[in-house]
Amino acid sequence: MITKRIIPCLDVKDGRVVKGVQFQGLSDVSSPVELAKYYSEHGADELVFYDITASAEGRRLFTDILCETARTVFIPLTVGGGINTVDDFDRVLKCGADKVSVNSGAIRDPSLVREAAKRYGDQCVVLSVDVKRVNGEFRVFARGGRDDTGMEAIGWIKRCVADGAGEIVVNSIDTDGVRGGFDREMLAAVCDAVSVPVIASGGAGCAEDFVTLFRELPKVDAGLAASIFHFGEVKIGDLKTLLANAGIPVRLERSFV
Repeated sequence: MITKRIIPCLDVKDGRVVKGVQFQGLSDVSSPVELAKYYSEHGADELVFYDITASAEGRRLFTDILCETARTVFIPLTVGGGINTVDDFDRVLKCGADKVSVNSGAIRDPSLVREAAKRYGDQCVVLSVDVKRVNGEFRVFARGGRDDTGMEAIGWIKRCVADGAGEIVVNSIDTDGVRGGFDREMLAAVCDAVSVPVIASGGAGCAEDFVTLFRELPKVDAGLAASIFHFGEVKIGDLKTLLANAGIPVRLERSFV
């Protein structure tokens, strides 16, 4: 049976990990290098590193802090932010990323997913989608949740999967940072539409939210969170023990220190 993955997310701005609510009101948390090392040693299955203002500021992702972070981790690392061309994929992979997450860049150039998948393989291309309800419709937002693209989200996700996206991160803006639980309605719609792995992001407020997520939506492959891990409210080892006791398959062989 395929184990469910637990993935901490490092939202990085100006070289520091930050966290906000519904993509607003960012506050400083820690050094991405120190935090990445901690998670790598304490049971995280993977790690996501987002340079969250690269797209909005129209610049490339900071590679120096990424290279330093990549050197500290021994788990798969997904990197996103400011990914606009296939050359950006190449640059980030050479910095130590295992997978590359694309969001606004794919919206600007829909051929990007297809070209990157052709060059690096589907398993390397992660589509990250910031989704918010607008007039009862799941709508795709760009530039870190700032701009409503007018695109319906499920159709956009299906198109990108057909082009070669090997994994989908569904970021619910409605539940981001609110800590009321994952957006299961939105996730169910995505899981029903595609057959590639789906990662739930936005809304985790306690360990039980992960149990609810995987019980109610067994098609979801992973749960991603930031605040509850960063501030020590939920320790990944404890969370995995809780999930295992609930009959949810997780990887427990790592020694949680």
